[in-house]
Amino acid sequence: MTLPSLFRPAALPGLDLPNRLVMAPMTRRMSPGGIPGADVAAYYRRRAEGGVGLIITEGTGIADPAALAERDVPEFHGDALRGWSTVVDEVHAGGAKIFPQLWHVGSARRPDMTNTPEVPAVSPAGLFAPGQPNGEALDEARIGRIITAYGEAAAQALRMGFDGIELHFAHGYLVDQFLWEPTNGRADGWGRTPWLLAREVVAECRRQTNPDFPICMRFSQWKQQDYGARLFADPACLEAFLGPMVDAGVDMFHCSTRRFWEPEFAGSRMNLAGWTRRLSGKPVITVGSVGLDEDFLVTRVGDDPTADGARLELLEDMLATGEVDLVAVGRALIGDPQWSAKVREGRFDQIRTFTRDDLARLD
Repeated sequence: MTLPSLFRPAALPGLDLPNRLVMAPMTRRMSPGGIPGADVAAYYRRRAEGGVGLIITEGTGIADPAALAERDVPEFHGDALRGWSTVVDEVHAGGAKIFPQLWHVGSARRPDMTNTPEVPAVSPAGLFAPGQPNGEALDEARIGRIITAYGEAAAQALRMGFDGIELHFAHGYLVDQFLWEPTNGRADGWGRTPWLLAREVVAECRRQTNPDFPICMRFSQWKQQDYGARLFADPACLEAFLGPMVDAGVDMFHCSTRRFWEPEFAGSRMNLAGWTRRLSGKPVITVGSVGLDEDFLVTRVGDDPTADGARLELLEDMLATGEVDLVAVGRALIGDPQWSAKVREGRFDQIRTFTRDDLARLD
């Protein structure tokens, strides 16, 4: 089976793409001193030349001393910007568009794994998870500086020629720690309105860029702290969150699920991306176990492998009907930079399967 809708051009607000395939952000930890080198630029260019329409970079740290969890993860300020300028040039030369993913890990920071072990983690209430303290609670002044740092990073991305930005508000990192009640734990306005920080970050990024510069927001129900966590119990709760994000300036949503084929709410087959598209009216990226192993679009998760064909048909239908706009692929593109071209041409038997050994190098 082929996926013709995956390779149709996409005309989105402020962004024209040659196809609907997105390289998902994946942390590689191969930027010594936080600076992406020529090998990082070449790594991204190979995926662009392989036929990916949009590349979203690995998470990059904004200009806050506690933004990153580990050493050799790239920053997005200071000396690192020269490296990212080269990445932009190489990806554009390869024929793709590119967004940096702007990131603050919050209480997921592990100071002993960084070059600044004296800098503690920060978060809404000093919690990584219920009953798991890590670091310090943020005060008003630090929250303000973090909001400004996001905006400054967005402005840098615009000046450097990036085609938009993605804000990482998913997976139990800083902004998501405000969204998730068990880690928010505040009695002030940041606690009473859990999505307030998300809204203020988006608004600041919009203020420091321009109305036509695409802002994508990645969010999730699940957390690294709790795969079963749910921010939104039903469509009404999701809609109440999406409205303020759109009003603040979000142009696109990257809806992170662990398995794209699983329905989000009872009574409908739609996943989180499909519901977000319906409720917000904005373009969406669906993601979750797409192309992870040799079966092209399925992860072995203990369920019936005979469902593979049905999942392919589901994804094609989601794209063809406009239920979702774009599809993000992760580790399959680490395993084979030519994955897109091989899928488009039906050369499935030539796809190089992802293995964990691939994480040790930038092929």
